[in-house]
Amino acid sequence: MRSSCDVLLRQLEYLVALARERHFARAAAACHVSQPSLSAAIRKLERELDVPLVRRGQRFAGLTPEGERVLLWAHRILADADALRQDLSRMREGLSGTLRMGAIPTALTAASLLTTPFCERYPHVRVQLISLSSREIGRRLGEFEIDMAMTYIDERAELGDAVHASPLYEERYLLLTPSDGELAERRVVRWAEVAALPLCLLTPEMRNRRILDANFRDAGVVAVPAIETDTVSALFAHVATHRWSSVIAHAWLHMFGVPEGMRVVRLERPAREPRVGLVLAGTQPEPVIARALLDVARELDLREVFDRLTRDHLT
Repeated sequence: MRSSCDVLLRQLEYLVALARERHFARAAAACHVSQPSLSAAIRKLERELDVPLVRRGQRFAGLTPEGERVLLWAHRILADADALRQDLSRMREGLSGTLRMGAIPTALTAASLLTTPFCERYPHVRVQLISLSSREIGRRLGEFEIDMAMTYIDERAELGDAVHASPLYEERYLLLTPSDGELAERRVVRWAEVAALPLCLLTPEMRNRRILDANFRDAGVVAVPAIETDTVSALFAHVATHRWSSVIAHAWLHMFGVPEGMRVVRLERPAREPRVGLVLAGTQPEPVIARALLDVARELDLREVFDRLTRDHLT
């Protein structure tokens, strides 16, 4: 017979699934139970708490204000229960479980520098790494859907207040341009000069592009790229044709290097260089599995790794 604690956790899992799926049948399928079982468990939770949690009609119509409040607690309780199991498991047999990690697309190229030594140190841990926007990272951290993320850490409005941040490196910018281009032989180029080139940049919805646009505005110009894309790999595929130039983050050199027939040139330092780091929800105690990755990150010096890589390509 399951304990009352197990029953409560299961009820909260059902409520979280229903809020996420917004459909009783889909929520039941996500929880691998029948729809009547899920509905009965949520009704039982309502009776035990003596408040209505779900607006019901012909179909799911959302949560009541009380349901929204219980949902916030459900996310926290389920995350704490999972962290407790991980902590006890580590004491018995070493760290195990799954690290749920998000990363903005422009930081995915550097994630392997953290996850590879982490998995080597903790072979019983699985890593689930997904690409997310900075806004989505803030939401998922707040709802405990991910354990931590790799993102820009200076955008507190997007991340939310209850977030702990650990810096990894400052993002520096380089011009990637054809070797026979008009700026290829320069030691340093100005943002205004780059704006006049045929460009391929990321789309304006991405935080990296908004940072670049701010740097162009500071230089008194507006960049109008011929091609926009929402992936770094597609950006490099286009510049490799030697038809376009781009402004790249120096960390991207780790994965993509410099395509044949292209050259990187240092851009003048902007007034602001955004910081990339690891963030996790500011709950205490911190999840053991997330703390373990933070410890691995602190032993690395990604600033020096990327600065050295940049120097090698510039020379």
